[in-house]
Amino acid sequence: MKKIPSFTIDHLRLLRGIYVSRKDEVGSETVTTFDIRMVEPNRQEALSQGSIHTIEHLAATYLRNDPQWGISIVYWGPMGCLTGNYLVMKGDLQPADILDVITRTFRFIADFEGEIPGAAPKDCGNWTLHDLAQAKIDSRRFVEEVLEKMTDANMVYPQ
Repeated sequence: MKKIPSFTIDHLRLLRGIYVSRKDEVGSETVTTFDIRMVEPNRQEALSQGSIHTIEHLAATYLRNDPQWGISIVYWGPMGCLTGNYLVMKGDLQPADILDVITRTFRFIADFEGEIPGAAPKDCGNWTLHDLAQAKIDSRRFVEEVLEKMTDANMVYPQ
């Protein structure tokens, strides 16, 4: 069986950041999938299930309500390896296009207080698996150590 493109990225050299994972044509639209990599694969501890689940709820809610970008959001969800998230958006986009909204999203999570949206038995398949305190720590670290230092040069997958 042929290896899919996402498994050809050198995860031993992959750093934290925002990357274009793929672009697809769906009808007349381009759809861009972003790799929002929060920890270095195989070198840093993976995110906890509770943290990434909380990040999923808060980021999806924030992004879909963003006045500029909300209409372009197709999907936000965690990677199975727990090292980051996928963001699927309508449009032929580059990481620099979304750096501001991603930075605002993670600042929102880092500063969030209150009830986690959708964290109730009626709304979520595993509503008790949340860790807001850790999600805030992980999000603040991502903003301060990665997003605030991003440049065009470090938004490309390593070869």
